[in-house]
Amino acid sequence: MEKHKSRVIIFGLVTGLFWFSLYTYIPTFSPYLENRGISHGLIGIIIGSYGFVQMVLRIPLGILSDRINRRKIFVILGVILGTVSALGLAFTEHAYLILFLRSLSGMAAATWVTYTILFSSYFDNENTSRSIGLINSFTKTGQVAAMLLGGLIAQYFGARAPFFLGAAGGLIGVILSLKIDKNRDLDREPLELPELLQVIKDKNLIAVSSMAVIVQFITFATIFGFIPVIARNLGASEGQLGMLSTLANLPTILAAVLAGTVFTDRFGEVKSIIGGFIVLALTTIAAPYINTLTVLFLSQIIAGFSRGLVYPLLMSLSIKKIANSQRATAMGFFQAVYGIGMFIGPVIVGFISDLAGLAAGFWFAGIMGLVGAVLSGYIIKE
Repeated sequence: MEKHKSRVIIFGLVTGLFWFSLYTYIPTFSPYLENRGISHGLIGIIIGSYGFVQMVLRIPLGILSDRINRRKIFVILGVILGTVSALGLAFTEHAYLILFLRSLSGMAAATWVTYTILFSSYFDNENTSRSIGLINSFTKTGQVAAMLLGGLIAQYFGARAPFFLGAAGGLIGVILSLKIDKNRDLDREPLELPELLQVIKDKNLIAVSSMAVIVQFITFATIFGFIPVIARNLGASEGQLGMLSTLANLPTILAAVLAGTVFTDRFGEVKSIIGGFIVLALTTIAAPYINTLTVLFLSQIIAGFSRGLVYPLLMSLSIKKIANSQRATAMGFFQAVYGIGMFIGPVIVGFISDLAGLAAGFWFAGIMGLVGAVLSGYIIKE
């Protein structure tokens, strides 16, 4: 029992530090790039590269880790890549080198699938849901702490400080990752192409994955993209940027809890998703017209709750009608597909902003949310 508790704690620390290394600079990243004369279009590409690399690598990494039945090496690799990315960003101002280093952080994030598989191997099959809940709590803790501390340290120690903070957290994570237990052999066959093709033919999986693309499109175009630019234009300090990102993400935790209980019991899954999309769309369209930080903060808290409502419902629906033996495959497909939104969201909004202004970019993202609401009512089945 003590050994089990110890390895869960160590893995939890590694997980938290892994995400910490990737998120310390997120609140100040787009204003940091803008201050260096980088266009909104290129900023969008830099931010979107994080999702593009995940979209490309997640399924191949899952297949490879299944085939060699080794997870620990990918966990260690993920923390190393996150650390190198953060440290490299601290020492360069060259736009295309920044693009490469941000892509490196996407490579790190692509190893996340092996984190979940390795951690779940520490638990009996009947406790799989508990293990997923635990590792997601470690994830959110690391991300929220990173965004809060990243903004504060930037305010007191300069714009490069969050990169150093992320690298320091990642280095500690690398050291601890060497101490995590290897996985026990899992009773599962390696992912095969015919199995993947069979799963991705499921119409409901395709439908909810498509809606997840829209959620990530809006998320990475706004709070992880250009909302900090709006806040900076309203006079926000680095500390306030960190607080903005933190407050925009904290409600997702509460919403995730309420999504599968209060909202689905009262409204059902599809109506809850439609309502979440509508609120998310309206807060997105309104953002560039807000002229006080207080109102912007409030709008992003509401938007965060909406994201936290829609995303877990889509995730649960992605495997709800899938056979147990194919759920890991379905989840891998779901995560790979939503990476499209993480990539194209900031890229498209960035280029629209260069051509027609930031408000036009946010209008486009907001309209995407309304499209998501309409499509959800037609293509997602309860």
